[in-house]
Amino acid sequence: MTNIILHDYWRSSASYRVRIVLNLKNVPHELRSVNLLDGDHKGAAYKAINPQGRVPSLTVDGEGIIQSLAIIDYLDATFPEPPMVSSDPLERAKILGQALIVATDIHPINNMAVGNYLKSEFGADGKGVVKWMQHWMQTGFAALEELAPDTGLFGGDTPNLADVCLVPQMYNARRFETDLSAFPKLVRIDAACNQLEAFQKATPEAVKGQ
Repeated sequence: MTNIILHDYWRSSASYRVRIVLNLKNVPHELRSVNLLDGDHKGAAYKAINPQGRVPSLTVDGEGIIQSLAIIDYLDATFPEPPMVSSDPLERAKILGQALIVATDIHPINNMAVGNYLKSEFGADGKGVVKWMQHWMQTGFAALEELAPDTGLFGGDTPNLADVCLVPQMYNARRFETDLSAFPKLVRIDAACNQLEAFQKATPEAVKGQ
């Protein structure tokens, strides 16, 4: 039996994405916490798994995979049901484009390391960092709202990669009191996804302390 370990931090939205996919695909796995506040990610033991010192990382029978979308791609290839992207090249590209709005344009410039750098190098205070985060979330969400379907999920009847990336980012948006009134389709999709057990079991509150 394959031994799969997800190294994650409960509040990491990139880890949250992977937890959702593991749940959707019913993949047996172990969660292993990497406490970012305690600096676990900077230690030699974790950097031997992920030289970036970031979460998540997935180890499969001792082999490490880094970066959430690369991990999800591996899971999709290994546990194909339900698929996170379409087998049709054009539809696959569209789904990836939607997901990458979150995964490459919103999330990376809003993570903890960027916020800390804004404080230490540019004198931003806590309110300034939150304003920065809200701006980039709203900018990305505005484009994603235009691409969102009028009914159903991004994946139609079942979640796809765009839905998986959206939900953790919406969690972050609410955590930092971002105005979501301009994004009714995204709010609807987020609410629908959060009715599903796979999403509920992946929330930060559900895994905190595991």
